[in-house]
Amino acid sequence: MQLANHYKIIPKVRDSNFNIMPLLHNRISNEELKQRLLEEKEPRTTVSFYHYFKVDDPEKFRDQLYRSLNVLKVFGRIYVAKEGINAQASVPASNFDAFKKYMYSIEPLNEVRLNIAVEDDGKSFWVLRIKVRDKIVADGITDPGFDMYKKGKYVTAAELNEMTKDPDTVIIDMRNHYEYEVGHFRNAMEIPSDTFRQQLPMAVEMMKDKKNSNIIMYCTGGIRCEKASAWMLYNGFKNVFHLEGGIINYVNQAREQGWESNFIGKNFVFDERMGERITGDIIALCHQCGKPADTHVNCANNGCHLLFIQCDECREKFEGCCSLECRDIIHLPVEEQERIRKGAGKEKNIFNKSKARLEHLKEGTHK
Repeated sequence: MQLANHYKIIPKVRDSNFNIMPLLHNRISNEELKQRLLEEKEPRTTVSFYHYFKVDDPEKFRDQLYRSLNVLKVFGRIYVAKEGINAQASVPASNFDAFKKYMYSIEPLNEVRLNIAVEDDGKSFWVLRIKVRDKIVADGITDPGFDMYKKGKYVTAAELNEMTKDPDTVIIDMRNHYEYEVGHFRNAMEIPSDTFRQQLPMAVEMMKDKKNSNIIMYCTGGIRCEKASAWMLYNGFKNVFHLEGGIINYVNQAREQGWESNFIGKNFVFDERMGERITGDIIALCHQCGKPADTHVNCANNGCHLLFIQCDECREKFEGCCSLECRDIIHLPVEEQERIRKGAGKEKNIFNKSKARLEHLKEGTHK
């Protein structure tokens, strides 16, 4: 069956002229789609890109993208909004040139940087999902005076290496705490938080005495640090830069040029791979036993699904769970697990992904 036949068009809403607008609906389970991906013989390339530009009709843009990329058998997760596009995609090797040609045919995306994954097994995504969002990256900014297009200056990989030799240059990691934990640039400052929207005011506060310093901001592919650079300028900072193409482009440049990477450890990625190995340094610790480890997993208890770091020994001991109580739960009958997830059991083992809970886990209270 062709991928294009995985979806049926169902009438769901009407436009302003009362014409029925078709929406796509997935007819095949995630399990079957994953299995089909595993059975594919053709190699795939994982690519990511973003661009801030004005989109007058995000829903229409979304539908156009879906139809075109579906024909090319592209998988991935793409967000579109009035402020632009944020995309991570898996493209069959034989269709990559056609994919690139199509994306460049969209005028605002002509020559947009396509970041090729540093480490890729071709199994990053198994289905195509394109969603309309309020913003392509949630920032919590409501100030009408903020202008995203008044942003900091790009720095290339080579320029970052040179600028960071100056002890007065501050390099700021604009990713979440769990991303920073497994890999970051040497001497980079962490903005310890769970979300980007939390980081923006924290960065302003933490740097309030360095408004005239050179500040370089970075993230995975560039989307967060670009917006963060605009926010810092808006808040009175003078010399703000952001890394062109983010970590992914930096590492690719370092490898092409034969440089020693100033980014150490793993680069966390938001797909099935969970990370790209950049250097052999393991800078994080298992959240359960404290041994060196940097493999992220989601707790095997579907009522928890906590993202945490687990070593091989603890993975075997806890059967992929974050705690003994979660391990006990996964051996209960399915009906009982569902009751617990709904909070109907005597012990309401409802968990979340907060950093506070991770701290408790590290301290051993959830062993």
